Order: sequence, then C-alpha cells, then structure tokens
Amino acid sequence: MEELTSMAKHEKTPQELFAERFVKELQPKSVEDVETYLKSILGPIFESMLKGELEAHLGYESNDHQPKETSNRRNGFIQKTLKSSAGEIPIKSPRDRDGTFTPICVPKRKTDISGIEDKVISMYAKGMSQRDISDVIKDIYGFKLSASQISIITDNVIDEMLKWQERPLNKMYSFMFVDCLYVSIRTEFETKKHAVYCIVAYDLSGKKDILGLWIAENESKSEWAKIFDELKRRGVEDIGFISMDGLPGLEEGAKNIFPKAIVQRCIVHLIRNSIKYIPAKLYKEFTANLKLIYRAPNKKVALLEFEKFKERWHEYPGAVKVWENNWNHVEQLFNYTLKSRHFIPRIMLGQVLP
Repeated sequence: MEELTSMAKHEKTPQELFAERFVKELQPKSVEDVETYLKSILGPIFESMLKGELEAHLGYESNDHQPKETSNRRNGFIQKTLKSSAGEIPIKSPRDRDGTFTPICVPKRKTDISGIEDKVISMYAKGMSQRDISDVIKDIYGFKLSASQISIITDNVIDEMLKWQERPLNKMYSFMFVDCLYVSIRTEFETKKHAVYCIVAYDLSGKKDILGLWIAENESKSEWAKIFDELKRRGVEDIGFISMDGLPGLEEGAKNIFPKAIVQRCIVHLIRNSIKYIPAKLYKEFTANLKLIYRAPNKKVALLEFEKFKERWHEYPGAVKVWENNWNHVEQLFNYTLKSRHFIPRIMLGQVLP
C-alpha cells in the first residue's frame, strides 16, 4: 500500500523513464561494465556541455582564429571525477588562462550529478529535435544562462549526440532485441505519448550494447523498417537471432533487411501477454509450468509439458491461446543444441528487456 501511495505521488518523468530504460537494457554485471557504460554514455555529454559553457564565457569557438575581443584563452583540461547514481565517471573539465571560468552544470568542488543524469540520458534518443534538446538543457541550467549561451551549449551537445547516433556498428551480432515503449513527452503546445524504439544487441564476443534509441509518434512496421535500414547503413550485415514482440509485419520487415536472421518471439513478452489472464495468486505456478516447456530437454518433452499446461490452465483460454498462437516460436528453440537452447531463453528471461 505504501508503494502504491508513493507511486501516486510521483509520476515518472520522460527523462527518468529513458534513464531507467538505459540502465535496464545494459544490465551492468561488474564495476568494469558500469565504468564503461558511464564513460561512454554520460561522460562525453558532460564534457561537451562544459566546453559549450567555456565557449560562451570566452565569446569565441575553439577553432576561431580571428582577432579576439578578450586576451583570455583556453588553457587545456583538468581531470575530474563525477559521482552518479551508478558509480564514478572520469571526465576532462576545460579551463581558461585567466581562471575566471566558473562551470555551472558541474560547479567547482562539486561532483554529484545524480540529480541531472536522467535528463542527460534522455537526449540520446534519435528524433529529439534541436528544440527538444535545448529544452532539456534549459531544464538543467534553469535561469542561470541567457538564450544565446543555451544555444551555444545546445550546439556542442548536438554534435556529441550525432557522433553517438551515427557511430559505425559491428558487421555481425549474435543476438538482437527490439522493443518499443510509450512515454509522455512535452512539446511547445502539448504533452502526448510518443513511441520510443530501442535496440540492444550482443556481439560475437558477448558484449552488450544499445545500438540506438528512436522517437516517433507511434509504433509501426514502416518505422521499424527505417530503423533496420539505418542499422544496415551503419555497417550491420548479419544477425543471428532477433527477438521481438508480435507487431504485425515486424518479422517480415526484419527479414527483408536481414534475410538470414532467425526471428524469435521474446519469451518475456509471451509471458506478459498470457499472465494478464491469470489471477495474481496463481502467477508463480503459471510461470513454473511454462518454464517446464521452454526449458525442456527436447521437443518431445516440451510437447508433453505443453499438453499438461493446456489441461491445467483450460479455465483461462486467453492465456493458453497466447502460447498456442506462438507455439512455432517455442518449438524452433529445439532446433538447436542443448547449450544454445538454454542460452537463448536465459538471455530472453534475463531482463534484457524490462
């Protein structure tokens, strides 16, 4: 009851939802994972914001060789370690020769950024307009900077965003997970739900990475087709398995771009879609029965367990129908070795997607 009251009092912001999504997608398992994630995602943006602040302070760009109105110049960087909700982030903070530059987003002798990291992460989604990013930056700085200073910082941040969004990808990924969630996004005139597309993948060495975030008005197979096209353009040539939900046309769209890929319905999604027909008090038994099916030693045992499952849960036809309609996706798991069969569902049930 306490938890429900708390949830009612605090509706999560789009930035918080983005941040949660990012952390849940990457699922860092070690200190090294956390440091890599923080350094690659948060560090560059804070550095670009600080560079933008210094540019606004000096009144000229770093590559501007024209005569200056000031004798003050850039004077290299100092190492600084920021503290976030997930760990430490090493960054390089710019400084000026006269020592008059006072950073705002990360003030001198201040290192805690946990209050604004969710806003920074939200800017990584492709589809965020320059105005959207500028609004996020205004939210971070409040009334401490003028419109022209905000514009300078926005330009610096957008350059960093584009580098991440357009970075080259691997030629081959062993597993790829595609998903879409809806979040409320405030525009100049209204607040409305937008679809946020997300793709996370494992490369051949087992390293996990978020390949991108995209924003659109809604989820559609045409939008997914554009995203798959973009992955191809950024260097992806082949994918082993693609895990997805049941959006009509999505599987066909993926196979058009990556014809060799094996499309596997996400076990997590199937469980979610079926469990909504089951009383909460029976969740534990229901999921335990399902596990006997998709983790069976072979197809014959899986079929026997599926028959038992249908008999046990016949009072909930909606739940059973979800698995009957998608049985081919469960059945195809048994086309692979025992080790592979255990690995695939384990990834799909390992909360790769929340």
